[in-house]
Amino acid sequence: MMKSLLKKRTRKIILNTIIAIVAFLVLAIELYPIVITVINGFRRDINILSGQPFQLKQLTLRSYELVLKNAGFRLGMQNSIIVGLLSTAISVLIGAMASYGIARFHFKGRNGLAYSFLVFRMLPQISLVISLYLMFSAVGLRDTISGITLAHTSFNVPYVIWLLLPFFTAVDKAYEEAAMVDGCTRQGVFFKIFLPIVAPGLVVAAVFAFLNSWNEFMYALILTGVKAKTAPIAINGLLGGETLTWGQACAAGTIMLVPVFIFTLGMQKFLIRGITTGGVKG
Repeated sequence: MMKSLLKKRTRKIILNTIIAIVAFLVLAIELYPIVITVINGFRRDINILSGQPFQLKQLTLRSYELVLKNAGFRLGMQNSIIVGLLSTAISVLIGAMASYGIARFHFKGRNGLAYSFLVFRMLPQISLVISLYLMFSAVGLRDTISGITLAHTSFNVPYVIWLLLPFFTAVDKAYEEAAMVDGCTRQGVFFKIFLPIVAPGLVVAAVFAFLNSWNEFMYALILTGVKAKTAPIAINGLLGGETLTWGQACAAGTIMLVPVFIFTLGMQKFLIRGITTGGVKG
């Protein structure tokens, strides 16, 4: 009996050790490019190209100074924040309404409609961007904040719908029925009953939608020019000249990480609760 317990305990220790090692390796792989980017933002280009990534000699803030003085990068950051917030708000609102309709109303083809959003989200952006380019050029939306916001909303809405479906499906019908009996309208049920209940899910959807928009490159590259370019395009411009300014590109990348960390850390409590509630977390 004692040998059996000792054997199980040994297996558990070995398994936990293996899991910890694998988790550490995955974390190291994920953090390595971020750490290198941050470090290189403080190094001179000649030192970056020396092949010694962790050499911390002759550190300087010159790259950050040049990037922050770059009008194109400042405009890109401003546009990214505006587009990210607008597309996130629109996507969450439309996605929440669509998820509510699919989850609470029974109609023919409901499951097919739900899966169609998932299929649309899986389509490669390159297969859609040319059509969007022609359409936006025809109606005057190319290189505008409105145009790139609509483009980002188009790929965020299906994702938000699919993400929120479990939250709306899990809400007990008793809440809806009680509200309707008390004279609440369908719109009132949605805004006053369902949205507060699924608030953690809305936070999860908002965070991922914002990150999708913030990091998006393909649509912004083709659908914008000078006026509506976003931060990723501005950073790409730092690498597209005759001279590759690696230090400035890394400094710009580090600056781009700041709003993401602030936004994610600010929503951390709601994010963890939302992922757990939605059954996404294992």
